[in-house]
Amino acid sequence: QVQVVESGGGLVPPGGSLTLSCTVAKNGLTIYAMGWYRQAPGKQRELVARISSTGRTNYADSVKSRFTISRDNAKNTLYLEMNTLKPEDTAVYYCNAQGSATSYWGQGTQVTVSS
Repeated sequence: QVQVVESGGGLVPPGGSLTLSCTVAKNGLTIYAMGWYRQAPGKQRELVARISSTGRTNYADSVKSRFTISRDNAKNTLYLEMNTLKPEDTAVYYCNAQGSATSYWGQGTQVTVSS
């Protein structure tokens, strides 16, 4: 079974920065694409950024040029560097790891952007 654990959330003022991490315990399974999603209160979960096993990335329009997704395959870790944060970035951020037939999710980490 794959275990996915996020960390790094917190409270940050508008314009601030935060970096999220996601560690994946693969237990011998192969992980392909990985991504960050977020869900704000009363809204559906949405894709923030995604990175393929070869490093190809794509971003939601709302975070382009502000967020950077990266992965360290040797450490089985996914990152999301978030800059110039806005109040509308407030949400629970979830890490997703895609196996060959199953999608694995973490429990989420809260990011709150407020003064």
